[in-house]
Amino acid sequence: MKDDASGNRLGSYLRARRELVTPEQAGLPPGGNRRVPGLRREEVALLAGISPDYYLRLERGRDKNPSPQVLMSLARVLQLDEVERTYLLGLASARPRAPRRKRPEHVPARAHQLLAQLRIPAFVEGRAFDVLASNPMAVALSPRLRPGRNRLRDLLLDPEERAFHQDWSQATAIAVATLRTTIGDDTDHPRFVELVGELALTSERFRTLWARHDVRTLDGGATIVHHPVVGDLRLHRDKLPLDDVILVVYYPDRNSDSDEKLRLLASFADTGSADTGSADTTEGGREDARHT
Repeated sequence: MKDDASGNRLGSYLRARRELVTPEQAGLPPGGNRRVPGLRREEVALLAGISPDYYLRLERGRDKNPSPQVLMSLARVLQLDEVERTYLLGLASARPRAPRRKRPEHVPARAHQLLAQLRIPAFVEGRAFDVLASNPMAVALSPRLRPGRNRLRDLLLDPEERAFHQDWSQATAIAVATLRTTIGDDTDHPRFVELVGELALTSERFRTLWARHDVRTLDGGATIVHHPVVGDLRLHRDKLPLDDVILVVYYPDRNSDSDEKLRLLASFADTGSADTGSADTTEGGREDARHT
């Protein structure tokens, strides 16, 4: 996390976001012989109503206390949405903090009981997308939802996971943006450092997305996945905070074609005929104690 470790997270974010706004989007003539993608520093300063020298100090980390008014003007020029504006304000107000004790992520006992009862794909993940526990339906949906796997690593590096998602490009963009939001100012957390470092070395797609500094809040949505046995499934996805971990559930519209396919998948999970194996959601079989 080179950009975050430098201590200039605000400047890194401003630079990344201005490179994503074209002159046309900002209402400027495109011009010729532009040496940088997106807007120039002086163009951002002009449109935000601040001096070029002051903006340069902000981007280079020499001034880390801009007023809310300046930040809102920059957010307007950089065309940030509500989530991105909140993130920008948070970067400017961040203060040095005392090191926090890194506790192992823990799956509550009630979560294991809930997973055992659910007849839809469900699993528990940590802040870094580590699968900490899952039910048989989750593993029937994807064998990569077993405890001990990392969803972001699989999404970016596993060819089967890429084929599983109808829109892999969107799925990766959402996942990386969510990771950046989740990390927040916890940039020295060993698990985050390990994961970001690994993916930066092994995935060009990750490097491209990470450089954009996109952020996204923890939420659900809808997705279409391709299962090798039952075919395409249109599923809703909800993410529910549970203590310091997250319960993720997938479910179809009732009486839909995907509902029927998921029931078929449930029969495979009961008999093991889908060749997906089974997930261990018992206290003794969990992997969560490894993740910090």
